[in-house]
Amino acid sequence: MEQANNTDNHGGDNGNRPRRRVLLILIALFVFIGGAWFAWWWLVLSQRESTNDAYVAGNLIAVSAQVGGTVVSVAADDTQRVEAGQELVALESTESRLQLQKAAASLALAVRNARQQSATAGQFDALVQQRSVELKWAEAQLARRQPLLASQAVSSEEVRQAETGVDMARAALLVARQQAAAAHALTSQRPPEEQPAVIEARTQYEQAWIAVHRHRVLAPSSGYVARRTVQAGQRVQPGEPLLTIVPLESVWVDANFKEPQLRALRIGQKVRLTADVYGSDVTFTGQVAGVAAGTGSAFALLPPQNATGNWVKVVQRIPVRIALDPAPLAKFPLRIGLSMSVQVNTEDRSGALLPTASSRTEIVGTRMYEADAAAAATAAALVMRGATPTPP
Repeated sequence: MEQANNTDNHGGDNGNRPRRRVLLILIALFVFIGGAWFAWWWLVLSQRESTNDAYVAGNLIAVSAQVGGTVVSVAADDTQRVEAGQELVALESTESRLQLQKAAASLALAVRNARQQSATAGQFDALVQQRSVELKWAEAQLARRQPLLASQAVSSEEVRQAETGVDMARAALLVARQQAAAAHALTSQRPPEEQPAVIEARTQYEQAWIAVHRHRVLAPSSGYVARRTVQAGQRVQPGEPLLTIVPLESVWVDANFKEPQLRALRIGQKVRLTADVYGSDVTFTGQVAGVAAGTGSAFALLPPQNATGNWVKVVQRIPVRIALDPAPLAKFPLRIGLSMSVQVNTEDRSGALLPTASSRTEIVGTRMYEADAAAAATAAALVMRGATPTPP
């Protein structure tokens, strides 16, 4: 009987061994998975900060009317691409062209008057020289007669006439000098092209030239047209917005991280991004360019007043600007406002929390209007030389 019980016990042990082996394997597997996950978290995930509260942002270049007028042509529409210098809107310019012709006539007349004044000043200078010669001749005549008066070789009347001639010559010289001074005062002792009246007329001409030129509204930058509001036949005023140009090749991402996430963020850290529009198969790269100076709510139109009434603590988010690398952006263009998922590699924390030096590089700009001033100056120079410049 005892032998039978021993047999049953050994049989039970043999039945539990496979079960224990499976249990040990499962435990080891779970321990391995847990260790692998902990290692992955320690080595990778703990060195990453991510958020999906991120959106594409960019420069919105507003194109507005610089002069008033009636719209006669619109050459760009929403979604179309335009290049810098391309004509977008044309305004009726008849009145401005008449003002330009009037300014050209005034400039030509001012130059003519200035040259006439310079010539008059030259004539008075010659007259001063003539009066100086006459005074010297009169003084010589008086000096020659005065010694002869004692010997009565000449009469006293003749000597008095010589003295009178000297006085008259001296007075005539004084008048000539004053006339020359008055003539030179009109010319400001400058060439005709640099006289104040000519400069004023030239400035008015250049302003009229630029006004005519700016009846053609040109694109200040290359990009895509958005928010076009201008219509043909519309009367626009200076400064009135007409449309917006968005240069999509220079967009960036504003990622809104929570307060605790900012501890590990540094300027220059590498960033990987995905866009909802392309999915996870398309990856964008970039780097942290800067951190905003305050939370989004702090710059809101109505910022929170936490010192009044009941207060509830809310974890705030701070915008972090991500500069995108141009290579993937050129192949997969992004649009303003698209949602992005951002993951920042925070392993390298040697960068600065905030910029330590002021940036002196141009962020966005245009050189379109510098050409207007140069072209207006060239046209004014042609008018001053008597030529007829090409109308703008």
